[in-house]
Amino acid sequence: MELILNSFGTTLSRENDQFAVSHADGKQLIHPSEIKCISISKGARITSDAALLAIDNEIDVLFIDKKGMPKGRIWSSKYGSISTIRRKQLDFTFNEMAVEWIKDVIRQKLENQIALLYSSCPVDRLNDVSFNRLLNRIKDYSVKIEGLNGGIVQDVASSLRGWEGAAGKIYFETLSTFLPEEYKFQGRSQNPAVDLFNALLNYGYGILYGKIEGAMIRAGIDPYVGVFHRDDYNRPVLVFDVIELYRVWVDYVVFNLCKQKAIGEECYSRRPDGSVWLEILGRRILIQSINDYFDEVILIKGLERTRLTHLELYCQNLAQYFLKGKW
Repeated sequence: MELILNSFGTTLSRENDQFAVSHADGKQLIHPSEIKCISISKGARITSDAALLAIDNEIDVLFIDKKGMPKGRIWSSKYGSISTIRRKQLDFTFNEMAVEWIKDVIRQKLENQIALLYSSCPVDRLNDVSFNRLLNRIKDYSVKIEGLNGGIVQDVASSLRGWEGAAGKIYFETLSTFLPEEYKFQGRSQNPAVDLFNALLNYGYGILYGKIEGAMIRAGIDPYVGVFHRDDYNRPVLVFDVIELYRVWVDYVVFNLCKQKAIGEECYSRRPDGSVWLEILGRRILIQSINDYFDEVILIKGLERTRLTHLELYCQNLAQYFLKGKW
């Protein structure tokens, strides 16, 4: 399980060989074997003894901000051969196969968006001419991406960003039309969100960032050596590349929470500047929903595994791809 400490005053300490979670309602003892990772929000505390217990048991400790974004982490020194893979990553970023890799990533993202729109569309609109015209526009961008040629990623980066952004605008505007009136939104908004849907989406993406970064570190990949996102100083830019493959998982969870009207007014607040922030109950519902979704077993490439395990396997395979140097 993932241990989430997001209530003010909660403390994680060590008692003998177990974790002790202390809060206003009492204390709970948890054996390390029951925990896969630990997420700590502002206002919660972890002792050095508990941190060392996590390290000894190769449990990832992630510190997140109020938007759900990872701010720092503690991990075991036993994780992957980072220095070797880092050199291979650098070689890969200047190889023409990096162009093909990122093209595949963005095309898969667009295919995922089309699939979610199809599955979310009301039955009476599936044959609607305007709906199918929008899907065809996204497909057209995918075809354009496939036809791109370049020796290095910088040769195609501008076109990729433009077409990816245009397709995303169509996708989110269409998705919004399928929602109950009170959950509709006007496109993407970040830092901060100006509506509930985007507040949920931003926090959900933050959770996904943390899981992908952790999977990369465990696989021995350096998350700071990116392919497409390469200009952000001191940011885990490879995470920003790989997350495009999995954003649709968060989109699906958030869309269904809103479709089912599972997020009420007590789950969020609107600030004087118009921004929308999730409150404790809203974060709790979203985190549980995402974790439940990630724990579902699905079939990918002939393997039946949980979604989270598939993500881990992707990062492990990517590390081997870098390491073998056979682009």
